[in-house]
Amino acid sequence: MQQYLDVVRTVLERGTRKPNRTGVDTLSTFNVNYSIDLNEGFPLLTTKSVSWKNIVVENLWFLSGEKHIGLLKKHGCKFWDPWADEKGFVPSAYGSFWRSFPVHDGQGQPAHNDQVRFVLDELRKNPMSRRLVVSAWAPGNAQTSKLPPCHAFFVFNVQMDAAGKPRLCLHLTQRSCDVALGLPYNIAGYALILHMMARFADMPVGTFAHTLIDAHIYTAKADGSMAEYDHVPGLRQQLERAPKRLPTLTLSPQLRDLDDVKPLLEEDTESLVKHFVLDGYEPHPAINFKVAV
Repeated sequence: MQQYLDVVRTVLERGTRKPNRTGVDTLSTFNVNYSIDLNEGFPLLTTKSVSWKNIVVENLWFLSGEKHIGLLKKHGCKFWDPWADEKGFVPSAYGSFWRSFPVHDGQGQPAHNDQVRFVLDELRKNPMSRRLVVSAWAPGNAQTSKLPPCHAFFVFNVQMDAAGKPRLCLHLTQRSCDVALGLPYNIAGYALILHMMARFADMPVGTFAHTLIDAHIYTAKADGSMAEYDHVPGLRQQLERAPKRLPTLTLSPQLRDLDDVKPLLEEDTESLVKHFVLDGYEPHPAINFKVAV
């Protein structure tokens, strides 16, 4: 996938050393943008192997609105373990804000808004709307969280193709992006969400667009310490690999509405993944990167 490799090159060439909360330095770049036409294939990285099962499980978990990691652990997905409290809840879980954003009822009483359901309802009755926004950034949570949402918000937008037919597009604004570890999952995850919402709204997919406000690569310190967290060598290795043909995604005909998402997570892992068939995924071997927490 050339767009990913272009981001890697941009950060390596333009990035400046920057300290951060993890204690591991980064090469950081401001305002990186790219787009991917999903009609050219499903954008799962081919210059290294990426776990399709974990992408499916994590994003279904988001769409379910859950903030307890029980369903993730059921399917062997450990991404959110470091951020869960002693009872297994993730206070900054994306899905919790997507499906139950804290608001007030106009009279000072707390209430909640299901943003994803609103977007889907609008796509079905008013697809040309420019207000199809889903936000995970709730200031009361984000300003005090151990890990406030990196994917701050995303917006759906319907555009007409050359034949005058509508296609569903999605733009993600990401405040912070780990290029080596996070970005491959972010691309595939939101592409999956776009495919699912397009299915629910009964229209073809279009473009996934992405803005990275702080795109960064973890690197060893200038004195050579913390070299075990240095992602630069693995990324340079990927730049030497030729991207392969993108796979294609086929969704199960059983997946027709938002309410179908959570029941899938109750299935066993093998049955769950069979609802999301990825054909032709033949990536280069995996490259391991250590996570800076």
